[in-house]
Amino acid sequence: MTQMPSPADVSPPRARVSPTRLETHGVVRVDDYYWMRERTEPEVLAYLEAENAHTKAVMAATEPLQETLFSEIKGRIKQTEMSVPYREGEYRYYTRYEDGLEYPIYCRCGLEESAAEHVLLDVNQLAQGHDFCEVSGWAISPDSRLLAYAVDFEGRRIYQVHIKSLDDGRLLDDELKALTSNLVWANDNATLFYTKQDPTTLRWHQVYRHRLGTAQQDDVLVFEESDETFICDVGKTRSKAFMLIASYQTLSTEYRLLDADHPAETPRVFLARDRGHEYQLDHYQGRFYIRSNLNATNFKLMETSDQRPEPEAWVERIPHRDGVLLGAFELFRDYLVVQERRDGLVHLRVHPWSASEAPHDIEFDEPVYDAYLSVNREPESSVLRFGYESLTVPASTYDYDMRARTRTLLKREEVLGKFDPSHYQAERLMAIAPDGESIPISLVARRGVAREVSQPLLLYGYGAYGISIDPTFNSARLSLLDRGFVFAIAHVRGGQERGRPWYDAGRLKQKEHTFTDFIACAEHLIEQGRTAPDRLFAMGGSAGGLLVGAVMNLRPDLFAGVVAQVPFVDVVTTMLDDSIPLTTGEYDEWGNPHEQEAFERMLSYSPYDNVEAKPYPSLLVMAGLHDSQVQYWEPAKWVAKLRALKTDTRPLLLKINMEAGHGGASGRYRRYRETALQYAFLLREARLA
Repeated sequence: MTQMPSPADVSPPRARVSPTRLETHGVVRVDDYYWMRERTEPEVLAYLEAENAHTKAVMAATEPLQETLFSEIKGRIKQTEMSVPYREGEYRYYTRYEDGLEYPIYCRCGLEESAAEHVLLDVNQLAQGHDFCEVSGWAISPDSRLLAYAVDFEGRRIYQVHIKSLDDGRLLDDELKALTSNLVWANDNATLFYTKQDPTTLRWHQVYRHRLGTAQQDDVLVFEESDETFICDVGKTRSKAFMLIASYQTLSTEYRLLDADHPAETPRVFLARDRGHEYQLDHYQGRFYIRSNLNATNFKLMETSDQRPEPEAWVERIPHRDGVLLGAFELFRDYLVVQERRDGLVHLRVHPWSASEAPHDIEFDEPVYDAYLSVNREPESSVLRFGYESLTVPASTYDYDMRARTRTLLKREEVLGKFDPSHYQAERLMAIAPDGESIPISLVARRGVAREVSQPLLLYGYGAYGISIDPTFNSARLSLLDRGFVFAIAHVRGGQERGRPWYDAGRLKQKEHTFTDFIACAEHLIEQGRTAPDRLFAMGGSAGGLLVGAVMNLRPDLFAGVVAQVPFVDVVTTMLDDSIPLTTGEYDEWGNPHEQEAFERMLSYSPYDNVEAKPYPSLLVMAGLHDSQVQYWEPAKWVAKLRALKTDTRPLLLKINMEAGHGGASGRYRRYRETALQYAFLLREARLA
């Protein structure tokens, strides 16, 4: 399709701004758009607004379609909705939404069925007068009488914290500013622990103790993480006996403990950090449980008496297995439940403490699905709550009786309209990477979509931080599937779909596997007749934006179009600047470019640095002005450089949300305006609109 002429003011005014010369390890890079970092400069803001205006002009003809898509997506959502209540103490807690309102209402009631509702927090009221509002990290005091909650009105994930009396609904005078969303109460109901971030890098680096009724400036610094490659947070054990202060980075972990009944004590180290040793810690019934990768690539579970925490006393509870990644675990009085990943799929395995019962898996019925531990606040229970969904089955909440081995469906996300799971079919395919590795692909399409005819196909990928992209349900996606699109996930290396080695094979010196895996998946889908290069589209966000940006440079001929959501594309410049949020903690993910070998490797794939004068696929880039994880100037610079160098006339569009951050627009419905724009772009480029 032909791109509409760009408005004159879209092209960056390079004549008025001198290029920036960047020299590292003797390599000189000239950055024509470095000046876009000046967030408050009128020229920068005017340029961003001009890009938004250009996107609006190019997409003007699709505005009726966008409105239709938005109405469809919103119309599938039950307007008045309530989550499944979970028990904690003498109350049942739940979240509900009301018809037409954007934000959640947090509630609780007593245990009896007739108990009256008590609204804890109505976020719709908090959001009044604000373009963005996010409540995160709310915490109920142990006596259930106080609520601490963190609210962000900008999207940069810098929160202010308020404390509300649940007896009479009044806000206490305590107000804490410029915090993270990490809040935990000590057992005395009067001490709140919280984490602060570095004001420049936003690295979580300090844990404070606040005493009710005192001013924030009097709060006590309990712990400060001085290593700039580590972040820290605070939590509480399953037993509620200990506060846990965790320091961690990609390859190492260290926990400190303090008695939750005596919050003024000095924390003590449980096990000192050791390069390469990652562990997670919990405590219940007088014993510590440690998920550890010490001589166990895929992790093992160890236990020890809380009177003998030293490693010499640790006993193996679940051994390491080459083909099984040991994930999260949940401790109950009579059972231990672990989340495992085998052959790319999640399994929930129940281990009785009693030797008279054998461990068993919870059985699932589909070949492609996702399962996960849900809210389980009562360790005395023999019922496990878990979540389940798939590419064709909406999010479902189950209670599983671990003794009787029976499960009860409590709730399945209701999709309004004519949705019928049987109208869609999911599959698992395998592509072969250049080095011979098999790369899983999860795929879903509407039944009846002819396989012998190349269909428009959207291929999604991420591939970083060990984050696995599981085959989950998305009701908005139905608007693409019902119009003939196929949706596929490339489970590339860099995630942990096939265990910890799958992650290690997609970072640092092996990062290129992430890109070549994605290309292999694209080629396999074409070879199988599922799609064709002029009907194949790629999508990725954040580190997945880096993925699709790198793939665009390597194989632009494979794709008709790309959607890049808050893409991390200026890899080298960002990782050289340790004042930018999240940089120093990610050296073990991408490398430290202050070292020449890492610099050269990162430079070889950085999407921004490798833009060339050649044709590129159609491109829609989404960004947020207040993004704290991928600074807005990365996608803005990338688009500007592509606009200057690319030799085709295909659409190149930047949509920057001037009021939001990394997660896009806040609110239940407003975010779907952005989804509708992305889908309209895909349908337009696939010649379906």
